[in-house]
Amino acid sequence: MIHTVSATGMAIVFRVTLVVGAVLSWLSGKAYAADGRPPNILFILTDDQPYKTVGCYPEAPDWVHTPNIDRLAATGMRFERAYLGSWCMPSRASLLTGRLQHGIESMRMAGPYPGSTYDPTACPFIPAEFRRQGYHTAHIGKWHTGTDAGFGRDWDHQVVWNRPKHPDNAGAYYEGQILAFDGVERLVAGYSTDVYTDLACDYIRGEKRPADKPWYLWLCYGAVHGPTKPATRHKGALAGHAPPVPADIFGPRPGKPAYLDTTQAWDRGPDGRPVMRRRGAVATNFDANLPGRDHATWVRQVNECTLAIDEGVGRLLSALEETGQRADTLVVFSSDQGFALGEHGLSMKLAPYDAAIASPLVMSRPGTLPAGVVRSHPVNSADLATTLCVQARVAIPWKMHGRDFSDLLGDVAQEPPAPPMLLTNTGRKYGSDTAALPEGAAMFEQSGVPWWAMLRDGRHKYIRTLVPGEMEEVYDLAADPEELTNLALDPAHRPLLDRLRDGAIAELHRTGARFVTALPSASTEKYSERSR
Repeated sequence: MIHTVSATGMAIVFRVTLVVGAVLSWLSGKAYAADGRPPNILFILTDDQPYKTVGCYPEAPDWVHTPNIDRLAATGMRFERAYLGSWCMPSRASLLTGRLQHGIESMRMAGPYPGSTYDPTACPFIPAEFRRQGYHTAHIGKWHTGTDAGFGRDWDHQVVWNRPKHPDNAGAYYEGQILAFDGVERLVAGYSTDVYTDLACDYIRGEKRPADKPWYLWLCYGAVHGPTKPATRHKGALAGHAPPVPADIFGPRPGKPAYLDTTQAWDRGPDGRPVMRRRGAVATNFDANLPGRDHATWVRQVNECTLAIDEGVGRLLSALEETGQRADTLVVFSSDQGFALGEHGLSMKLAPYDAAIASPLVMSRPGTLPAGVVRSHPVNSADLATTLCVQARVAIPWKMHGRDFSDLLGDVAQEPPAPPMLLTNTGRKYGSDTAALPEGAAMFEQSGVPWWAMLRDGRHKYIRTLVPGEMEEVYDLAADPEELTNLALDPAHRPLLDRLRDGAIAELHRTGARFVTALPSASTEKYSERSR
């Protein structure tokens, strides 16, 4: 059922929400510029970047070199885990709406991939509210959320690579992109990471924006998405380094769902080392999974591609410092999701394991946020969207799924307990289209990974694969960060399993997931050969 609200009623809701947002910001102890303006926001979003490719994360090999992102973390805070989405489109849609994939209405895939569409009256985006409430908004880089990129409605200034609008150009992640400059399209040469950085630095320095407004810039790099092409200056920069081989890059994987057998991406090479398996490639994505490529070469290539991003972050910070805006700007660095580099036999995103979907998240604003802090509190895309709105004192007149974590941005010695955090993957379906679970092969249409619901509750993760008869999964991420041992199969952990299952169902209800009433039964074969 769709409930409508009158214009008067919406205005009342808007004013109340605005007051509440302002009060929350005040209570969280945020400081604003001397002229009373809320902070500028520079939100840097990379693509398919594993947190293990960022040097300030302890899981990164010691040869990973990202000094500028690390400096950002040293002047602010790093979150151990962020879960912004299971793949590019729903992650971005959640950041634009503050709602999880199953709650985003009217969005759907349409036409040749990655063609997609939505109704902006049924699916309004947060940047439009930033505009209405005093911000100048800008978007630079990749767009993957409907052919309508929102220029003039959501964005005051936009230089966009609109993949859904131009499927034939959708694989041009690193050069030869069709960019729309405030609606005027032209083909642009140059390495895309550098092009976007140039444009963003120009904006920070005052081009295309008024001086009397706070600004919100969403900078969306296409790297490190396949074909994961490093800049010429960085090719071979990491030669000779040997990345660790994941413990379960080869099967069997007891205690894991069956689909991991069909998504297995690695074979043993002649010398026993892992090499990429031949599998179907998607031409419009410039699939990077080339058969025969060895694991070490691939991991080095991903990290070499990250070097231009890190240089870009350094240039952006310099532009802020040179223009005297660093203390007035909240800088956020993250990725739409991660990308497994052999963990669980994968070379992909989508799967509900940290290696595949967990994003780096760093936030910095010197003089306002504490420096050098690490937060264990897991957050999702809706949480991040909600918190940025509170920090900006922007009220959103629709219900969002996220929880404000502004209290974590203060100088608190001990973190408050984290509420359970939900993430869902419903393939290529959104909103009301997720009410019925797909059957048969349709459940696996997204690269062989089925629909799932995942809950983080403290140190534990619960996974419910939405395939009839499939096992549930529980991992203790403190004791088992690589998610190798499924505690759900151990009767001794039955109380933990029950608690986490109940928590996931409660969060599905809270966020309006219609499929919660049709969850398939899980496997009860605790002692089958497969689970030993």
